[in-house]
This record gives sequence, structure tokens and C-alpha cells, in this order.
Amino acid sequence: MLLLEKIDQREALRYMGYKSDMPDEKIQGIIDRCEKDLLAVVKPKFIYKVFDISHGENAVNVEGTTLVLEGKDISAHLKDCTKCVLLAATLSSGADMIIRRLEAEDMTKAVITDFLASAAVEQVCDIVDKTVKSDLPQLEQTWRFSPGYGDLPIEIQGEFLQVLDAPKRIGLNATANNILTPRKSVTAVIGLSENKISKGRRGCVICSMKDTCPYRKRGEHCGS
Repeated sequence: MLLLEKIDQREALRYMGYKSDMPDEKIQGIIDRCEKDLLAVVKPKFIYKVFDISHGENAVNVEGTTLVLEGKDISAHLKDCTKCVLLAATLSSGADMIIRRLEAEDMTKAVITDFLASAAVEQVCDIVDKTVKSDLPQLEQTWRFSPGYGDLPIEIQGEFLQVLDAPKRIGLNATANNILTPRKSVTAVIGLSENKISKGRRGCVICSMKDTCPYRKRGEHCGS
């Protein structure tokens, strides 16, 4: 289990729709309180495993498993790679519980806490990125590519978690509708290569959420 001492409020504020402007003193006070309360209950965890991969027709086979990463986008993402990392990260159930409680008590705090939790789980994923780099310094790595992004089917969530033994190791599961539980969790693929990795497409064009994304409606992007 990791210990998060603080949450990147700048990222959370971006999720909230703030650009160059900053919240007033009252809102900032609520944000600070919500951050403190959230940090008191979350138990960040992650797991990752490295696999050899082989490339097929618009698909990538994760060797030693039955998992196949299907789609043109994930194939292009991993085209320079001979291995990949499968990772799962979660804030655990504490984040879900405090958000649900606040939804019944104070909707403003609930929304702010939700955004803070989203920023926090991204911080955990950044820690995984750095851990992979530290553990495998000889390999180049891609950015994270999650199920549901581009044309990588979100329906692989359950099998993805089973390959990682994530339900047992970090308490992370997927519902029949492929929703991660606890909700403040992430699964992703990182490609690994002994050679320099070419910069591929990244962003709104290939994202499956492009038609409903709140960032695009504001003329922004999520950073992917």
C-alpha cells in the first residue's frame, strides 16, 4: 500500500473546469478540507506484471495468458514493442464510501471529493510509470493505454484483472457492465521496447469517449 501525502489540486481543479482562474477563498477552503478527509480514508494500491507479446491482425497477444488486446489503436500503440506491462491501480473502497456519504450530506463536497479522487488515482498511476522505469531502466516505455480507450474493448476488464490476480492482490474487480469496483481505479497497458519508441497518435481522435467527454465540451482535453 502506498501513502499519498497530498493530492495534485491543480489536476483536480482542471477536472472541475478551472483554467487560469483559481477558486475563491471559500471554495479553496472546502477543497483543502475535502483533500484532508479523502487522504485519511484512501488506501492506494497497485499491481503490475510484465509479459511478452506477439502481434497478430489488429490484435496483440499477451503471451502466457488467454488475453488478447484487440483493435487497430492498441496494435499501433504497441507496434514497436516486444513486451508490455499490464497494470491496475486503485484508491480502494474508502474513496467510494466517502463520496457516497457526502452525496447524501453535501453535494458540493461530494463533487469536489470525486474530482480529487480522480486526480489521486492518476497520481498512483504515475507512480506505477516511475516504478516500471526504475525496475526496467533498459527498456523504453509507452504512455498508458486503458481498456475503453480508442478501439480497445472495455469488455476485457474482467479477464485483464484476472490475469493480474487483481481481485485477490488489491481488491479490484469489474462488474458485469465492465465498471471497475472500487470505482476510483484504473487498468492500463504500457508497451516496452529495447529500441526507441515512435510517437503514435494520442488524444481525442481515437478516444471512445470523444462524443460525450466533458473536456471536449469545454474546448479542453484530458491530457491523454
